Amino acid sequence: MTIDTHPLDTVLAAARAFLGDRLTTNAAIREQHSKGEDANPPVLPDAVAFVETTEEVSRLLALCNTHGIAVTPFGAGTSLEGHVVPVQRGISLDLSRMTQVLEVNAEDMDCLVEPGVSRHQLNDYLRDQGLFFPVDPGSHCSLGGMVATRASGTNAVRYGTMREATLGLEVVLADGRVIQTGGRTRKSANGYDLTRLFVGSEGTLGVVTKVRLRLQGIPEATTAAVCQFDSLAAAVETVIMVMQAGIPVARIELADADQMRASIAYSKLAFEPLPTLFLEFHGSPSSVREQAEAVEALSNEMGGRGFAWAEDAEARGKLWKARHDAWWAANALYPGCRGITTDVCVPISRLAEAIVHAKETAVEMGQNTCIVGHVGDGNFHCVILFPNDDPEGLRKAWELDRRIVAQGLALGGTCSGEHGIGLGKREFLVEEHGAEVLDVMRGLKASLDPKGILNPGKLFFD
Repeated sequence: MTIDTHPLDTVLAAARAFLGDRLTTNAAIREQHSKGEDANPPVLPDAVAFVETTEEVSRLLALCNTHGIAVTPFGAGTSLEGHVVPVQRGISLDLSRMTQVLEVNAEDMDCLVEPGVSRHQLNDYLRDQGLFFPVDPGSHCSLGGMVATRASGTNAVRYGTMREATLGLEVVLADGRVIQTGGRTRKSANGYDLTRLFVGSEGTLGVVTKVRLRLQGIPEATTAAVCQFDSLAAAVETVIMVMQAGIPVARIELADADQMRASIAYSKLAFEPLPTLFLEFHGSPSSVREQAEAVEALSNEMGGRGFAWAEDAEARGKLWKARHDAWWAANALYPGCRGITTDVCVPISRLAEAIVHAKETAVEMGQNTCIVGHVGDGNFHCVILFPNDDPEGLRKAWELDRRIVAQGLALGGTCSGEHGIGLGKREFLVEEHGAEVLDVMRGLKASLDPKGILNPGKLFFD
């Protein structure tokens, strides 16, 4: 008599033959892979696979595809939109051990890396060659995850996002086939741009196993500056004036008064709890001074005060660490609370309206919030705090999130500038693009992943 074996058992037995102990059903490890840093409910995968090569990814995906087992890619686990939550259980595909920098072409300013390399690790590796990778989200995320979410960061206003930084990819498709997209040239008119298709696809079309990135030269001089304002509107209007004046700032970041209160306490900053702009300028010593002086003059017109420069690396590092720690600072400001964050991005001319509306709506609803933003490109985050283990508090937080997004869309913006859609913003994708566009997206998904095994439940509702 033949005894039927459950497809999952078949997959686990076959995968263990080539992964060994790197395929685990350990409860603690499964718990670690059940969620990211967001407020979406965790889901335990049936197993976690720690892969180390493209071949292992290919073999595992082919196996899972044959038996219809869901696969959820997992990098550093820093997602803010539920990307790593394995909603159909199955296998969490952990790429964190794929950490090799495979090539650096200093003359052409590009490199080839595996997906588990972090931006910090890459920049440490590049520093002695006078190069750096500029895309810098606040989290300690992996480059594979940054590709998957089309991430950006504080430097995007000068250097662009992962869309601009990614020259090519190696991708494993759902059936195990391995394809190469893009290349080392700075331009190509050669067929469909498949690299751009996979950048931002959130692991739903394929698993990225190699990334070719565009690099930048470390600037001759770098200067940071800080300026504070009496009102949020004045700070945002200063940003608009700076951008319209064509001043090539490398970074221009906003923190509202509540965020400054959080950051002063968390990062031990010597500032007042007022709306604040953090800026950075790259170039020659004379050009960065000219840029800083031009911004100072514009900020003075809007009532800015305390414009201060930070030229030494230690002072700049402390300043930007405080900015990158803003999420944790906001959560620490209200003990017993946790946060969700918006990711609205609007045309720069509508930025002041969007941010002021977000803050006023939060006050109207009685919600504790902190606002930060990469405001040079119109992107801001409203961190909405609510009590732990309080379903009603979470519901109110999501309601404020919906109102802020609705206003952003009404102003010609997008629901997500850099965090992606994941689980948390699926309803907004429909509102932003309409049913016809989603039908096209679903068609692309069906052509590359007909069995729907890759990161199911993300981007759109199943």
